[in-house]
Formats: sequence, structure tokens, C-alpha cells
Amino acid sequence: MTREMDKDMFEEYEGFPVRIGQMVPDMELNAYHKDKEMKVSLSDYKNKWLILFFYPADFTFICPTELEDMADLYAQFQKEGAEILSVSTDTVYTHKAWHDTSEAIKKIKFPMISDRNQSLSYMMGAIEEESGNALRGTFVINPDGKLQMMELNDNDSVGRNAKELLRKLQGAKFAREHKGRVCPAKWEPGDDTLKPGLDLVGKI
Repeated sequence: MTREMDKDMFEEYEGFPVRIGQMVPDMELNAYHKDKEMKVSLSDYKNKWLILFFYPADFTFICPTELEDMADLYAQFQKEGAEILSVSTDTVYTHKAWHDTSEAIKKIKFPMISDRNQSLSYMMGAIEEESGNALRGTFVINPDGKLQMMELNDNDSVGRNAKELLRKLQGAKFAREHKGRVCPAKWEPGDDTLKPGLDLVGKI
């Protein structure tokens, strides 16, 4: 399918892009992982936290610094029960070539998704229309399969921070596991949390 065909298809369905609190539909995608071309479905990660980490293109500039940052913290994300899928509209073969030649990208142990027909990018609202590249977007899907967090940035200025994403994931996980408690600004694991209610109004 061409990019224009995909665009028309998704515009006909009012449920896209997926919004916060909505279920993320399943989708099967091509991926480069462990030196192999393989199929990955979003449903493979049912009952886990899943991070979709979109970036504009392989063999670029900000992107390898972001992906290396994510790769360096991958074990910590897994420790929190989360998996990562990096996503661009490049081919699986370009992913392999980049992985083989870049010292930063060689660190990646999570699947690198090839969203060549932009289907996932359109579904999540993470597409740059003029270029056909994915936006610099981050989406956190909770174990129920619902979109819990999202961040969209332009492609030409500032890279993201994996440590901050990990902090937000830890906060979301804490709130899920401790109903009635929420995490204030700059919260880190072990810090005090809040219990929203009338007794708290005006006291913060």
C-alpha cells in the first residue's frame, strides 16, 4: 500500500489516532531483531507494559543518540516489566545495515520495527505528512492494552531522555499497583506520594 492509501484508510476510521485511555488495536509488523527478520504483533506483549519509541529515520543524527540511550537502560525497563519496540518507516534491511555499522545501534537488543507502509505511525498519530517519516513520538501502553502516556516532538531539534521515560513508567506502574495514590512532580521510586481528596485541597 502507498502512504496515500494508508492515509485514506485511517481517515475513514474515526477511532484513529488512538487517544489516551483507549485500547490500542493489534497489528502485525515486520521487525529486525537478533540478526533476523521476523514478525512482531502488539498482542505479543499482552499483560506487559509496552513502549513504542518512534523516530524519523535510520542513519541520521539525533536518532542514534536516543536509541543508544534507550538501549543503555533496556535492562531497567525490562526489570519494570516493560518491553520496547523502536519504530521507523525504514526497511528491515536498512535497520540491519545501520545495526551492523553504528556502534550506538549495535547496543540495541529490542526489536526494531519497520513501519514501511506507515500503518502503525498513522494509527498512533505519529506521522509527518510531508516526509512520510515517523515523528519523534513515545507511547506507553499499559498491561491492559490501553494507551496511558504519549509524547510527540518535532524531528529537528531536541532528543528525548530515556531516564525520564523510565521514571514516568515507574510512576505509572506504582499508581496502577497502589490504587488511590498518585505521584507528584519529580517523583522518584521511594519518594512520598499523594492521596487525592477534599482533605488535600489547598494544602499543597
